[in-house]
Amino acid sequence: CAWSIERPPGDTAGCTFCHTSSEERCSTCHQRHQFDPKVARHAEQCKTCHWGKDHRDWEAYDIGLHGVVYQVNKWDPKQFDWTKKLADADYVGPTCQYCHMRGGHHNVQRFGTVYTSMGMSMADRGAPIWKEKRDRWASVCDDCHSPRFARENLQALDESVKDAGLKYRETFKVAEDLVKDGVADPMPKDLCPDWSGQHVWSLKIGAYHDDPAFGGKTGESGEFRMSNCTDIERLCFESVGYFQTYIYKGMAHGSWNDATYSDGSFGMDRWLVNVKQDASQARRLAAIEKKVGITWVPESFWKTGEWLDQLTGPYIVKNHPGKNIFDLCPDPGWLDTHHAPAEEV
Repeated sequence: CAWSIERPPGDTAGCTFCHTSSEERCSTCHQRHQFDPKVARHAEQCKTCHWGKDHRDWEAYDIGLHGVVYQVNKWDPKQFDWTKKLADADYVGPTCQYCHMRGGHHNVQRFGTVYTSMGMSMADRGAPIWKEKRDRWASVCDDCHSPRFARENLQALDESVKDAGLKYRETFKVAEDLVKDGVADPMPKDLCPDWSGQHVWSLKIGAYHDDPAFGGKTGESGEFRMSNCTDIERLCFESVGYFQTYIYKGMAHGSWNDATYSDGSFGMDRWLVNVKQDASQARRLAAIEKKVGITWVPESFWKTGEWLDQLTGPYIVKNHPGKNIFDLCPDPGWLDTHHAPAEEV
């Protein structure tokens, strides 16, 4: 993701330790110095990576109903017999492994409901394409609950995600209109180059657009970034990257506190209001400046600085004039550390 690609390595040590050192390796869960399935069956094995602001899995599970049952009973071998294979497990409450690796199946995404980038992407959750995954998800709950209970909770998850999507769209529309009207300060062209060496508005995600207001050329697209951007862009990023994922993760793991109070739906409410207030202030200032004849020139610190000069975008512009990261790395797989030697990446 751009917020890690664009930054100096020291800024994103936490990202790289998981995504390059541990990801998709047996020893991630089985522990290299204690390669024991009994250990790997404990929910805490997932905690090292699956927690934090933008993938709040552990917190949602730990303070949810299932996590409380686990924490209270995990010491009792009658309630949690770790010597049994997952296929034979009869725990008093579910662990991460019990649900996501049902029967010992190692593809953890197989038992998700709908893949939506950790809840950040909008999708028609009831579309036929997702039916098999949703039925499989509900079947796990059926081990302990009635089919009706599982379906009702899945519907509650859908409704919460739908409501979050409304706030997502409204928040982004306010920010988008500021950029299209040229009122945002700074505009994409007034910033240092983004991680790709371009000046594309960072919230125009995955959208191939021809509108010059967003700074991109035909076929270019933005990507979330949370550094060196307007406060409104950062608030939009946090609204979906943090709070919307709290809602999704909280509802999926039975953590109502995460979904609502702990910066879930309440957090999205607050950030939407903040974005509206900032936008209103920006428009009033722009109107005043126009009336008194002030031509605003963005401050130079948006373009350059000791730390900014370490970002990927300025490096590309300085060392490869006229090119962007896609010219330098035309094969998307080249950027994947699983397919390229570390020294090349």
